[in-house]
Amino acid sequence: MAVFLAALVLTAAGIVVPKLIGAKAAPQVPAGAAAPPGVTSLVPTPSVLTTTSPLPTRLTSTPSPTSSRGVAPAPALEVVRQWAEQWVNHDGSAQEWLARLRPYMTEEYAAVMASVDPANVLATKVTGPVRAEASFAKSVEAEVPTDQGTVHVTAIETNMGWKVAAYEQGRP
Repeated sequence: MAVFLAALVLTAAGIVVPKLIGAKAAPQVPAGAAAPPGVTSLVPTPSVLTTTSPLPTRLTSTPSPTSSRGVAPAPALEVVRQWAEQWVNHDGSAQEWLARLRPYMTEEYAAVMASVDPANVLATKVTGPVRAEASFAKSVEAEVPTDQGTVHVTAIETNMGWKVAAYEQGRP
C-alpha cells in the first residue's frame, strides 16, 4: 500500500509542480509536419534509427528448390493425381464432389473448396501424367494436363501425409 501511495504522490507532483512554477509543456508537432521556429522535433529522422539485432531484417533471396524440376516425392505426385482425377469427375452433387476430394486435401483447403461450384470446372478428364514444376522440402508444385488445359496444383507435406493445398487453372 505504501508503494502505491508513493507512486500516486510522485505522479501528482509531476503534474502539479510544473503548473505551479509556470513551466510550459513543449508544443505537440504531428509526425511529418514542420516544427515551429525554436522547437526541436522529437520525431527521429531515418538517419538516427538503428537496428540492435545482429539478425537480418528480411530475406535476401528466395528459398531454392531442394530438388530440380521433375524430381519430387512420389507420394506427393500420387496425391495430386488422385485429387485431379476426382476434381474432373463432376458426377453427383457438389457435396458428393467435395466428399470425393476431401481425402486428398488439407482441412483448410477443403473449407475453401466448399465454395467452388463443380459446374465451373470445365475439365472432364486428366489427359497425361502429373509433372512436378518445383519441389521444396515440404511442398511440391505440379502440373496436371486436362482436356481443358493445364491445372497447377500445390501439395504440402502434413502430419497426415501429402495433401493438396491449392490449385489454379488457366495459368500459362
